Amino acid sequence: MFAVEAIKLAKTFQTRQGPVKAVRNVSFAVAPGEIFGILGPNGAGKSTTILMLTTLLRSTTGSAKILGLDVDKDDAAVRNKIGVALQETGIDEVLTGKELVQSTGRLWGLSQSKASERSAELLSLVGLTDAADRRVKTYSGGMKRRLDLALSLIHQPQILFLDEPTTGLDPGSRRVLWNEIIRLRNEGVTIILTTQYLEEADALADRIAIIDNGVVELEGTPDALKASIGGDVILFSFETKEIAKRAGDSITNSEVTGRELRTTVNNGPQSIPNLFSILQANNIEAVAVSSSRPTLDDVFLKVTGHKLEAVKVHENDDLGNHGGV
Repeated sequence: MFAVEAIKLAKTFQTRQGPVKAVRNVSFAVAPGEIFGILGPNGAGKSTTILMLTTLLRSTTGSAKILGLDVDKDDAAVRNKIGVALQETGIDEVLTGKELVQSTGRLWGLSQSKASERSAELLSLVGLTDAADRRVKTYSGGMKRRLDLALSLIHQPQILFLDEPTTGLDPGSRRVLWNEIIRLRNEGVTIILTTQYLEEADALADRIAIIDNGVVELEGTPDALKASIGGDVILFSFETKEIAKRAGDSITNSEVTGRELRTTVNNGPQSIPNLFSILQANNIEAVAVSSSRPTLDDVFLKVTGHKLEAVKVHENDDLGNHGGV
């Protein structure tokens, strides 16, 4: 039995401007104990997919199961088995961290003593023991994300949904959360993680689904996805977009994005001199060149036709505006 199964999920929102298809066709299955990454830019349908899987939003068409339970027909039973940490948290900032976790435990039916015990355990787990008696409004961004993780674990869920848990965090806070996610997976928790960070998906996920425009374009392990590119990736940089476009017209099987050209060859270092000769024959000068093994960015570019970073919108990742760990 799969821990999570999505079958042709789709969601259409009705707006004054007409219908908006947020999710068009999402299917995947997650085995128990996996970290499954959903990778894509803002607006790709990641968060909407999570809302449908966690019973917070009804799908327009398609279906989903959590541990064999239908998310629409068995929604109450599903909620008892899952934990959810959404991108936009609704944490009460007036309470202290300890008070918030204890009160959440009481809402889940824990006794006063059990809620207190569980609160101490979880705050220690996410490294917030020293801040337990501080009001949440004094917490940094990274601390609030870790507190939200603790709240999602209060009832010991079998499956944990994390919707872009590290967006906007500084590198130190991000690394702390990564360690917690890996530790939970090692303890047997199944984790569904949405992200727009290539490095995060590569570091954490056992398998990845690349989603773009509401459709799952490709799925597999990070290594398998990168191996699907084949060979080495050569990257040329040029002074202008116009020069890069001319280079793309000269070098076959290449892709141009902005001032960069990428092409995949069997042996990168040995192929560079020949490619330089082609550029020189067409009076094209490159300002830089490199050869590397394929990355998830190369995979994303191949299956969607654009780079992940190039399609980010409305993102506020000013690390200077967020607190530390």
